[in-house]
Amino acid sequence: MARGDGLLTHDLLPGEKSPQDACGVLGIWAPGEEVAKLTFYGLYALQHRGQESAGIAASDGRRLLVYKDMGLVSQVFDETALNSLPGHLAIGHTRYSTTGGSVWENAQPTLGNTAGGTVALAHNGNLTNSAELRAVVQQRYGAQAAGELRAGNTTDTALITALLAGDPDHSLEATALEVLPELRGAFSLVFMDEHTLYAARDRHGIRPLVLGRLERGWVVASETPALATIGASFIREIEPGEMVVIDSDGLRSSRFAAAEPKGCVFEYVYLARPDTTIAGRVVHEARVEMGRRLAAEHPAEADLVIGVPESGTPAAIGYAEASGIPFGQGFVKNSYVGRTFIQPSQTIRQLGIRLKLNPLTDVIRGKRLVVVDDSIVRGNTQRAQVRMLREAGAAEVHVRISSPPVTWPCFYGIDFASRAELIATGLGVEEVRASIGADSLGYISEDGMIAATGQPKDSLCRACFTGEYPVPLPDADQLGKNVLETLPGLEAVRPARDAEGVPTGLAGGGSDALTRP
Repeated sequence: MARGDGLLTHDLLPGEKSPQDACGVLGIWAPGEEVAKLTFYGLYALQHRGQESAGIAASDGRRLLVYKDMGLVSQVFDETALNSLPGHLAIGHTRYSTTGGSVWENAQPTLGNTAGGTVALAHNGNLTNSAELRAVVQQRYGAQAAGELRAGNTTDTALITALLAGDPDHSLEATALEVLPELRGAFSLVFMDEHTLYAARDRHGIRPLVLGRLERGWVVASETPALATIGASFIREIEPGEMVVIDSDGLRSSRFAAAEPKGCVFEYVYLARPDTTIAGRVVHEARVEMGRRLAAEHPAEADLVIGVPESGTPAAIGYAEASGIPFGQGFVKNSYVGRTFIQPSQTIRQLGIRLKLNPLTDVIRGKRLVVVDDSIVRGNTQRAQVRMLREAGAAEVHVRISSPPVTWPCFYGIDFASRAELIATGLGVEEVRASIGADSLGYISEDGMIAATGQPKDSLCRACFTGEYPVPLPDADQLGKNVLETLPGLEAVRPARDAEGVPTGLAGGGSDALTRP
């Protein structure tokens, strides 16, 4: 059997991949504070949004330094690493790859040289016009790619960075106001030079981004819990189409596009932390309300309601409350299983989901169960859960889902399976029920889900459920996670790798692994 390749993996259940989170971004401008350490703790609060790599860039006003690597925030940083990032200004990122592979070269923040210094950038979201932007960068720089693109970075983030760094006649702020309107898709950005923190959100506000206040500075973050974690108070959301600039002169705002709100509804269903507030609505309460509405739409005769930890639990609470069926804990979750550097052995693969969840046999034996989960993608996870519950003695298993059937992929920062792999694309509800082995299956209606968010229907992106994409999509050959790795002209900049898969001849790769900080 081949040994593990040392790369991050979540594939404990063969053939299954749940919706993978977007990324988490954070920016802090706070003279007199240890901003690298504050950023570290803020990223900890955003770890659920990405577990493949993490990085922090910091500036003391004279030089800008970046430290990043593959792994969780706690795996990448220690006291020594954080002490090497002095200054009053920092940005941070925790990544799940949606454009470009999960390799060191694609970790963020990305760097570029500007006429006045250095730009570092962190990005949550996914652009839909990456191929077009790549052509612009090639036209501007000729055959030789710019910045991190030259070093093998294949992300849309590197494209944005190259465009921001490419105008010698304008300030970074002025260049940003020219570049941002040309970006299509979803982007919540934090970026910085040696002196100034910037934050920007696409005209649709698809991914969240909030502004907070410290006693001696400002914070920008993907979600409100990151503010609370580092002692910042919530001020407001960054508006769609807005760029905020923070420096020694204070905070100022510019608008680069008219707001056309289309916030991602899946943030409410699954992505965001339950203690996050989006558009004035606490995510936990939205999920509980989804459960209440699910109970009204799809009642069941049962003895116990259980949730699939963690995102299914609030909806299960709401289902129990509305149905009058007692709520109980039916699963025990191993909180330390998620991303791992160790490839599971075949024996562990055969156990599959049991490494993450185990049933409480004494609680569920002989019971008719309502099992509430947030979504069904391929169906393999639910199939394993149902089988596990039956083996533990459940009399009946009624599955209830707090989102409608997922039938379309996301191109705005969530890595769903392809449309052909989504079980609800080819099967009706009764066929999905039979496939996963449940006694009954019910999905919440689209209207019920939207009502639970408290947001107007026309201000939410629901493309993964409806196929109606708020940002027009290019041709299929210009979409996909690896689009920048397959475009012509990139072969020359892809780094060579040694037998261990480590890049060779790159700063930060295998060639200087023993000497770089």
